[in-house]
Amino acid sequence: MTHRASPAKAYDFLLKFLLVGDSDVGKGEILASLQDGSTESPYGYNMGIDYKTTTILLDGRRIKLQLWDTSGQGRFCTIFRSYSRGAQGVILVYDITNRWSFDGIDRWIKEIDEHAPGVPKILVGNRLHLAFKRQVSTDQAQNFAERLGMTFFEVSPLCNFNITESFTELARIVLMRHGMDRLWRPNKVLSLQDLCCRAIVSCTPVHLVDKLPLPVALRSHLKSFSMANGLNARMMHGRSYSLTANNTNKRNSLKKAKIIRPPQSPPKNCTRNSCKIS
Repeated sequence: MTHRASPAKAYDFLLKFLLVGDSDVGKGEILASLQDGSTESPYGYNMGIDYKTTTILLDGRRIKLQLWDTSGQGRFCTIFRSYSRGAQGVILVYDITNRWSFDGIDRWIKEIDEHAPGVPKILVGNRLHLAFKRQVSTDQAQNFAERLGMTFFEVSPLCNFNITESFTELARIVLMRHGMDRLWRPNKVLSLQDLCCRAIVSCTPVHLVDKLPLPVALRSHLKSFSMANGLNARMMHGRSYSLTANNTNKRNSLKKAKIIRPPQSPPKNCTRNSCKIS
């Protein structure tokens, strides 16, 4: 998995996926349905391996996928073993009109666990447009995928149905597995409303928000924003603030509490009877 941070690059992440399954299940049809990308192998030769690249958008990040279609014939098993070592994800493909191709998924899972253990996998039922010839029910494939902890899709290259969605879901699983999704979380752009609320709350304590000359709904939103973001933690340290800007008003607003002292006895030379304590 490669991360490209340079703005000159046409992608942010590069992932390598393998399309695995028996022969004649339509893996080549899935690759052919992708209109963008290149079909030329970066190694300069194919040797029974079909290659295609495509770029998807995931949470605002461009993900470039290298898709390798390993042939399902037995004479290419050695090639599959060598290519599976550098894969970040595997797409298990079967034909919904061919029961035998679905039964062979167990054999491919054993191959993957042996040569690429721990690689995220999804199960894809191809040729959904031939559902009237279906030999594998959706519920059966769904239960099989859930039992193995995989995500399940039924796709149709002819109708371009669920092709990109399946690739996007596998890319999401791979990036979350490696913790790469944390790289773009801090890059969230605040809205103008959030910026205004942050500016107001940063200089106004919570108990004075109600005194601002603003509509009730906006004052309520400011209080909620303040409590949610913890921008008034300074109020916990015993400080007090005023909404006025000049120093005179600040002195008037911060009046000292009047000290109440116990009454004292009048002096002995006092001639007023009202001062005497009975």
